[in-house]
Amino acid sequence: MATAAAVIRGAVPTARRNSFFTGTPEIYFAKAIDNSRLVKVEDPRHNREMKQFGTALAVLFMLVFTYAWQHFRAIEYGYQIESAKRELSNLTEMNRALRLEDASLRDPERIDVMARRMGLVPLEPGQVIRMDSVAADSNAPVMASVAPLYRLSGQ
Repeated sequence: MATAAAVIRGAVPTARRNSFFTGTPEIYFAKAIDNSRLVKVEDPRHNREMKQFGTALAVLFMLVFTYAWQHFRAIEYGYQIESAKRELSNLTEMNRALRLEDASLRDPERIDVMARRMGLVPLEPGQVIRMDSVAADSNAPVMASVAPLYRLSGQ
């Protein structure tokens, strides 16, 4: 019989021989699995590792956030400093211009020319009364003062 099988195998080409079914058929059965009664057992080692990982991640986040915050604040302060320098230079230039204008307006020659155009004449001696100095003349007007009054008792 073995010889007959060998003769048959030799007579059938190899391509045709592989097309035959060579094994047991696989049959799948649907099986309902009920896991509702299972209780998950917590692993304390895994929980500790997750807490350590979360803490390390939070610390890393805070470090990166702090660095970024400081970096952006430094940039913002740089812009504010540049703006203040620009404003200072503008105000310095304006102050210089105003001082020049003030000096030109206080020029005695200019004031004299304007006074003569308005019809004013130069002062004559005795025409000016200085209020801040003590008057030597008794007829000169006297500024009011806040001198304490002494009241004599018994009168």
